[in-house]
Amino acid sequence: MYRPLADEFRPQELDEVTGQAHILGPDGMLRRIADSGHIPNMIFYGPSGTGKTTVASIIARRTNRPLRRLNATTAGLADIKAIIQDLDTLLAPEGVLLYLDEIQYFNKKQQQSLLEFIENGKITLIAATTENPYFCVFNAILSRSTVFEFKPLTAEDVKKAMERVLRLLSERDGVSIDLEDGVLDYIASACGGDARKSLNTLELLYSTARPGAEGLLFTMEDARAVTQRSAMRYDRDGDEHFDILSALMKSMRGSDPDAAVHYLARFLETGDLLGACRRILCSASEDIGLAYPLAVPIVKACVDSALQLGLPEARLPLAEAVIFLATCPKSNTGCMAIDQAMADVRAGKAGPIPRHLQNVHADGTGFEREQGYLYPHNYPNRWVQQQYLPDTLKNARYYEYGDNKTEQAAKKYWDLVKGQG
Repeated sequence: MYRPLADEFRPQELDEVTGQAHILGPDGMLRRIADSGHIPNMIFYGPSGTGKTTVASIIARRTNRPLRRLNATTAGLADIKAIIQDLDTLLAPEGVLLYLDEIQYFNKKQQQSLLEFIENGKITLIAATTENPYFCVFNAILSRSTVFEFKPLTAEDVKKAMERVLRLLSERDGVSIDLEDGVLDYIASACGGDARKSLNTLELLYSTARPGAEGLLFTMEDARAVTQRSAMRYDRDGDEHFDILSALMKSMRGSDPDAAVHYLARFLETGDLLGACRRILCSASEDIGLAYPLAVPIVKACVDSALQLGLPEARLPLAEAVIFLATCPKSNTGCMAIDQAMADVRAGKAGPIPRHLQNVHADGTGFEREQGYLYPHNYPNRWVQQQYLPDTLKNARYYEYGDNKTEQAAKKYWDLVKGQG
């Protein structure tokens, strides 16, 4: 029966696993747990192809419990009940170790169905997820588990995994494999830290390789052909989406045009035009703000052009926008002011609107004479001292002038007008 290379040559010992030195190194906590044989409930969190399933399988073999596997994308309550029925029988007298892949796809009821048996120790859970477990795993499960993060593999880690599989493949089939210079380095880099993806690439190259001078020949041309766009890790509803959003925003805020263009390119390569546009529009107000208020209409024009053009031409006005924002002066005073004001409103700090600011809805009744509103345009410099905030907040300060040229010019003007200069 056919088995993918990634499964057929899956590491059988922790020493054969590449990467994850922070948890699987000689003093790594996960290695020490595996060596102890006392396995707690654990959640493995990290991108695909980083060894979560492999490590779980190795750990399972070190216990005296039968291993049960479920994938939450296809499993349901009936599958959980089938496992529970085996408990305390000859099939699982000491309980089971359950490896639950993609736990984020189980709803609350499905996750909670395991609680009783996790609590009494009859099920030891090792769950894996590509999403942040603190967002997708319910607290009752999370509080009974230890979270281990699996990080993307480096290109060197992936290359080591490929070299190991090529050696085993050559021994299995008794063939020599001839590699053009740089083939493994290229695949390791192009597969974006995903060992499974790199091994799938090797398998495809192996099955289609032409005979070379010393055996099957893996060429750079073939490697490029089968790794197109393969380094892209992206899910519009997943962590990677929000990580790229965050990185794009922070690069513009941090005035790094090169990084900003890089993260914009990631968005555009996935076709997520709207996601990029929303972040760029937001940055114009959140991070440039009053330091250069014209940034908003300028960026709006770039975004409108991009949406009208569509991809691939949309890359041009959007690149202009992110470079422009990254190189603009920065001010978050408007953002800070509205956030503090909204925090006070949510906290119940409001109070009646001063009478002289209320709508003149009683014209003709005589009440308007008691309103007392002072019309600023009737006074020098279009300003007159009067209270605008409610009495409960009359001394509140939400906006502080930024230290950029534009806001300091406004401050100087109003200090003179208000007699504070």
